[in-house]
Amino acid sequence: MPHTPEAARATRPPTPAELQLVGLVPLLEPFYRCAAVRDLMPERLREVMDAHGLTARHGAVLPQLLAGQPLTVSEIARRLHVSLPTASELVGGLSRAGVVERAEDPANRRRVLVSVAEEYRPHLEAFIARRGEPLLRALDGLSPEERAGFQAGLTAWVREVQR
Repeated sequence: MPHTPEAARATRPPTPAELQLVGLVPLLEPFYRCAAVRDLMPERLREVMDAHGLTARHGAVLPQLLAGQPLTVSEIARRLHVSLPTASELVGGLSRAGVVERAEDPANRRRVLVSVAEEYRPHLEAFIARRGEPLLRALDGLSPEERAGFQAGLTAWVREVQR
């Protein structure tokens, strides 16, 4: 059955192959539970998260900031599919803890750019590397074409979930 935007809106029973694929998703969940994530977190990062009452929702902001240039709070809200006040609250908590820094955008003084505080960058990079190990090992076993297909599939899935 074609997977067009129109087909995506219509509810249909999944094929047997799709059922197998959908059945894999819950098998990943234990890896992303709080206890498993905490065990992978460097001690310094875990300490600051605990001391400031930061949660997994706060933690979801951090990989977005490691991947590239500083982001605005609006960009963080869009990426995480949360409201602007929620994104602002998350960034505020991280900022009070010293994990992120906010700075005026030199190109537009009304915008605030958020970046990872340099003190925490190595801790976050270590955490992301540890957390990403199973995925990176899985990707190592794929051909470039398979990797591209995997990335395209995950990207499409994220887009659908965020609608």
